[in-house]
Amino acid sequence: MWGALMWGAISGSAVLLGALLALFLSIPNKLIGFIMAFGTGVLIGAAAYELLEDSASDGGLAPTIIGFTAGALVFTLFDWYISRKGGAGRKRSARASGKTESKGGSGLAIFAGTVLDAIPESIMIGASLIAGQGVSLLLVIAIFISNIPEGLSSTAGLKQDGYGKRKIMLLWLGVLVISTAASGAGYSFMDHASGYTEALIASFAGGGIIAMVSSSMMPEAYEDGGPLTGFIAAMGLLCSLILDQL
Repeated sequence: MWGALMWGAISGSAVLLGALLALFLSIPNKLIGFIMAFGTGVLIGAAAYELLEDSASDGGLAPTIIGFTAGALVFTLFDWYISRKGGAGRKRSARASGKTESKGGSGLAIFAGTVLDAIPESIMIGASLIAGQGVSLLLVIAIFISNIPEGLSSTAGLKQDGYGKRKIMLLWLGVLVISTAASGAGYSFMDHASGYTEALIASFAGGGIIAMVSSSMMPEAYEDGGPLTGFIAAMGLLCSLILDQL
C-alpha cells in the first residue's frame, strides 16, 4: 500500500512541478508542445503495452472491449461537460503566453479537468504493484512526462482567471493528494478483484487515457510544436516500448 501511495505521489507531483515552472519561469510554447508530444507517445505506449495487452491476456477480449469502450465514452462525456464550463484549454500551451482568452470562472473547471485526467492514470499505477514485481516504470514515466505540460498550461489559465500563487499551489497540492489516494485505491481494490474485473478496470483506464490523449494532448502539441510533433511523439512511443522490454 505504501509503495502505491509513494508512486502515485511521484507521478502526481509533475503537475505541481509544471505549476512552479509556470509561476516563476517563462517557458517557450514550442518547448511545452514538444514535451506534450513526447508524453503523448509514451502514454499511448503505456496504455497499449501495460493496460490493454495485460487486460486481453488476463481477462479475455470481451471485458477488454467493454472496459475500453466504456472508459473512452465516460471520459469523453465528462470532458465535454467540463469543456463547456471553461476547462477545455487546461492542457493548451498557448495559454502560457496569454494567446487564448480564459472564460470567466473557468478556474474550477480547469481543476476538475485535471483531476479527471489524473484519476485513471493513478489507479493503474497502484494496480501495477499487485503482481509483486514492482511498479510499472513505464506508467510512472508516461504519466509524469504528460503531467508537466498540463501543470504549465493549466496554471497559466488559472492566472488569467485571477487566481493568486498561493491559491494555485493549494489547488495543485489537492491534485497531488487525489492522485496519491487514487493510486492507493487502485492497489487496494484490484488486489481482491478477479481477472475479469481487473481486465475491465485496466481497459477502462486505457480507454480514458487514449480519449484524453486524442482529444487534447495530440492536437494541442501540434498547435505549437508544428510538423516536428509527429516525430517527437513517435520517439515517445519508441521509448515506451524500450521501457516495456526492460
